[in-house]
Amino acid sequence: MITRIEKITDVKKDISLIIQASQAIKAGELVAFPTETVYGLGADGLNEEAVKKVYLAKGRPSDNPIILHVDSIAMLKRLVVHISKEAYILIHR
Repeated sequence: MITRIEKITDVKKDISLIIQASQAIKAGELVAFPTETVYGLGADGLNEEAVKKVYLAKGRPSDNPIILHVDSIAMLKRLVVHISKEAYILIHR
């Protein structure tokens, strides 16, 4: 894997870099990005090999779960067996 460092300063001007990062994630690669407090490590959470790369990169034990972000309730329903009443309340806030 080749490490590249790119700085995105203007989303509109740097859209090609964002597309490249998206393509890397779709290809099972990892993408690091800054958040308000720390750097995040992005990957396709539904790609088992990509998830393994996250654990390896972070040196994280496999029994320590990672966060999976979903883009909709429909996606959530495809991934989980049960959504509690409390979770529904929080989702709709």
